[in-house]
Amino acid sequence: MTCAGAHELTLDVAAGERVALSGRDGATATALLRAVAGLNPVGGGQITVGGRGSRTPAERAWRARACAWLPRRPVPARRRARAADVLARSAHPAAAAFAADLLGVAELTDRPLYGLTPGEIQRLHWARVIGCVAAGAGVLLADEPAEGLEPDDREALVLLLAELPVTLLMATADPVLTVLCDRRVGTTSDRPGAPRSPATTGFGSKFPAPLQN
Repeated sequence: MTCAGAHELTLDVAAGERVALSGRDGATATALLRAVAGLNPVGGGQITVGGRGSRTPAERAWRARACAWLPRRPVPARRRARAADVLARSAHPAAAAFAADLLGVAELTDRPLYGLTPGEIQRLHWARVIGCVAAGAGVLLADEPAEGLEPDDREALVLLLAELPVTLLMATADPVLTVLCDRRVGTTSDRPGAPRSPATTGFGSKFPAPLQN
């Protein structure tokens, strides 16, 4: 990663590469991840995934399929949301349900999310992400995925990330997760809570043939 000027960040990530984002200002890394996922607008510059931008509805729809998003300590959006609702939002619900069984949370699907532990909610989102990867997502964007987890959940996350065949961009200060990555880049900002707009962020393409259309 190279920084040019006070408000620019340039980062190129090759297909299959695993990159850890770290720095004093976690908001900058979060803003970058959300912008890559298409959840935040890009204030300046350009973000491409597999050589594609996200300016048109078709490009944004493709980006949503190409990138799997694992938010920081996900919380239920609705009071009555159930565990099953998380898996249903996956691009491949059947694969997500299978992953939930492997991760030990399949029996929780009928329970409300507000009654689950942070680790259980996180594992449900891991299962959702695995479903997205099974559907063809080639990029995983993870924001502090180990934060607040119990040791057993942390170990499960490490094993999961080590096995997933994706290009990984992960915001983390966890040394164990950082070791999984090919390189670590720092993120800074002019002042706390004021992330800079990325100038250019490019991700190599590692997607199955259906997503190339």
